[in-house]
Amino acid sequence: MTTDTSYPRFGSGQAVRRIEDDSLLRGAGRYTDDAAPEGQLRLCFVRSPYPHARIVGIDTAAARALPGVRAVWTGAELAQAGVKPMPGPGFQRADGAPGASPPRRALAHERVRFVGEPVAAVVAETMQQARDAAEAVFVDYEELPAVVDARQATAAGASALCPEAPDNLAAEMRHGDAAVTAAAFARARHVVALDITNQRVAAVTLEPRSVLACLDPADQRLTVRMSTQMPSGVRNAICDALGLPREQVRVRVGDVGGGFGMKTGAYPEDLVVAWAAQQLRRPVKWVADRSEEFLATTHGRDLQSHAELALDESGRILALRIHSLANVGAYATGTGVAIQLLIGPWVQTSVYDIQTIDFHFQAVLTNCAPTGAYRGAGRPEAIFIMERLMDEAARATGIDRVALRRRNFIRPEQMPYKNPMGQVYDTGRFEHVMDQGLALADWDGFAAREAASRRAGKLRGLGLATFLEWTGGNVFEERVTVTVLSDGTVEVFSAVNAMGQGIATTLAQLVVDAFGIPIGRVRVVLGDTDRGDGFGSAGSRSLFTGGSAVRVGAERAIAAAKELAAKEFEAAVDDVRYEAGAFSVAGTDLTLGLAELAQRQPEGRIFMDSTSSVSGPTWPNGCHVSEVEIDPQTGEVQVVAYASVNDVGRVVNPLIVRGQLDGGAVQGIGQALHERIVYDRETGQLVTGSFMDYALPHADQAPPFRTEMDETTPCKNNPLGVKGVGELGTIGATPSVVNAVADAFARAGQGAQSPRLQMPLSPARVWQALQP
Repeated sequence: MTTDTSYPRFGSGQAVRRIEDDSLLRGAGRYTDDAAPEGQLRLCFVRSPYPHARIVGIDTAAARALPGVRAVWTGAELAQAGVKPMPGPGFQRADGAPGASPPRRALAHERVRFVGEPVAAVVAETMQQARDAAEAVFVDYEELPAVVDARQATAAGASALCPEAPDNLAAEMRHGDAAVTAAAFARARHVVALDITNQRVAAVTLEPRSVLACLDPADQRLTVRMSTQMPSGVRNAICDALGLPREQVRVRVGDVGGGFGMKTGAYPEDLVVAWAAQQLRRPVKWVADRSEEFLATTHGRDLQSHAELALDESGRILALRIHSLANVGAYATGTGVAIQLLIGPWVQTSVYDIQTIDFHFQAVLTNCAPTGAYRGAGRPEAIFIMERLMDEAARATGIDRVALRRRNFIRPEQMPYKNPMGQVYDTGRFEHVMDQGLALADWDGFAAREAASRRAGKLRGLGLATFLEWTGGNVFEERVTVTVLSDGTVEVFSAVNAMGQGIATTLAQLVVDAFGIPIGRVRVVLGDTDRGDGFGSAGSRSLFTGGSAVRVGAERAIAAAKELAAKEFEAAVDDVRYEAGAFSVAGTDLTLGLAELAQRQPEGRIFMDSTSSVSGPTWPNGCHVSEVEIDPQTGEVQVVAYASVNDVGRVVNPLIVRGQLDGGAVQGIGQALHERIVYDRETGQLVTGSFMDYALPHADQAPPFRTEMDETTPCKNNPLGVKGVGELGTIGATPSVVNAVADAFARAGQGAQSPRLQMPLSPARVWQALQP
């Protein structure tokens, strides 16, 4: 038989166009809201208008009497029916007591703790009927004092969100040695201190959260179709809350219009929709509107830090000391607490050889929406602190900022390197990456560009960030199934999930590598808990964990197929060769195609169920350089150039990797210059609850990107040699842009203002800082 030899152009290292995009561009995508089963009902939530209040009573009689209404539920009714609260934060308080948080219920019961918290749910035949009925629900509230700022919440006399945390401290962690660090600061020649705010931001996805739940009358199984990054985790949460066995609930995911971390795990709304479908025995759908997303979807960041760096006379870092208050909102979740108390600290010392630390992190309850994962999840906050300190240290010591970094980098010969948080970097050539980044940015040619800007009446600055990040979610095992169908198609199922990042294409390319077949003969299936369990997609783990599992699973499938082919050939397995979709026997002209071999099996297929693990996280790193121009008349900041060199290990699809790096950088630029969630300190109301008040970066504000990948240092923790890439751009962009603005201030003789710069650097803030 003949074989198709065109497959190499679809394998690893090739810029293959995304196989997911064709259906989306033709309008044939299948999002949750596209599914409309017969008899579908619509659900609408009644949400609290108060940041903190006691629920005195809820009158649902008028709502129940309206046309089309099929049910109205309150938090008290769900609690009485046995719907359990969601899990708490874990971790501990300073006194060793368990981490504290109010019980977070599917619908608020007895008290509401942030504006937008769901209080009641209305189900009706149409969306308009559900909305009308929701407006007819009367809730009697007794308003309570509210706090929306972490410092305000920890002040003496602040209103407590729950009795278990009278000081509003949900959890607390200390890392390092305070006494040794204090001694290092005492003998330091230079000490740099900054108060740094990583402001609260919204994870704005194209597709809002959406959930459709259906009960099968035949077997009473509940199928939940939804937009999520972690189907198995959501299924488990629904089962735990509703008291159902795992096998009774199936979660399916179609196309997902963005996740950015905020679609990891379950929300109270997911539980309510599942409950409603189970009770009414009809399909029930809820799709959030944009206002609900701003109000009730988890926010990101919100960290206030006092950071200090001690250096000797030569500029070597002696110690790092940080105290941070993390505003985790009204309900402390395990994810929200871990991000700020543990995951961010894992990379806090970054690419620098620092072993003496004193970190003190506190998770604070406030009357805001809870925080959770948002692209980078703790690492952007930590790296921003570190890189701002490095630039301020350069100004304070008079040492060039490039030379200062060079002096403190961890060297390649120190690998594997254990940082003071006990995290082990397997590889890294940080100076090598920085040298490439500086060259790509034409660092040495900046003076001429600054002179041109000055002649045009503009200020110009150059910002640098050298950094690394941790990827993997510390969940290193993944299961895949590999099936060779009777037509020769190779179908791979994985529990990692697509959310717009192109993972299906990348996994398909790995199948092409293994089987030597065109990509058109590969089918990637994702997002179905009946097909397999797994952690899902978060923490930039999809390729290095999920992709590695596909590689191993494909190799195991081929090995099993060789044994089947050997039986067909009546030959020894060692004599069977496989190449480009066909088996042969060494020294003979016997051949057998992959499809034909599958057809000869009892089930008409070859099936492999494979579970494998990687040996640890990956540590991608980079050098990002931003160049900005500032109009001193208006304070407007424009990022006019952006260069980055990124060590992401082996690159499977450079087109997708560049898209991830540049897209992430735009989000980082958004935080640096535009984005900020604001609650009114007096009323607790969300001020930035729509796109009229919450500023996102526009496409025309994206700089011309020069983006390169360095593949010379593959990861040693997985068989592919890849490193996570999805969050690297977000982490590098924010400090490089803010450092560029600070540099422009210093060049304009306004260096004293640099330490006081806080994100977002909006025109009003920048203009005000430039005034004498």
